[in-house]
Amino acid sequence: MDERAGKIGERVCLVPWAEGDLWLLRRTNSPEMTAHVGGPETEKQLAARHRRYADLEPGRMYRVTSADGGETVGSIGYWQRTWQGTEVWETGWAVLPEFQGRGLAVRAARAVRDAARADGTHRYLHAFPSVDHAASNAVCRGAGFTLLGQVDFEYPKGHWIRSNDWRVDLERGD
Repeated sequence: MDERAGKIGERVCLVPWAEGDLWLLRRTNSPEMTAHVGGPETEKQLAARHRRYADLEPGRMYRVTSADGGETVGSIGYWQRTWQGTEVWETGWAVLPEFQGRGLAVRAARAVRDAARADGTHRYLHAFPSVDHAASNAVCRGAGFTLLGQVDFEYPKGHWIRSNDWRVDLERGD
């Protein structure tokens, strides 16, 4: 039996990104963790991203923790983006390897969906995982996003990928 099977019902908490959270960006900066988003960043790029996360507005970045044990399991957030001529929220996440496969990313995506809805600024929340990133696409499906189709998406700047455009209508609740 998989020892993680008992953790399937594990709950998560979203903790607002803070000054002390740069370590988490460093932990997720491996070739394996960044394969679908352009590869690892330099220390200077990580520091700049940490600053953006800490100062993010509108929107918010979070450190995801296990509600049951308090361990940090990853990060998630939502931020403003102009998409197809409309201002929307975009979301993205990373779960540390030792916590993957427990459904924690789905729970975090549901929680960030609720946070974006409570913000009340935009009607739609989008996620743009690479078409070949099976795990992130499964998170979108499990968190109640609707697949709109494939798009060419620039992330990071200067790096184009083929992505799925997943969306939640925050006003309708789906």
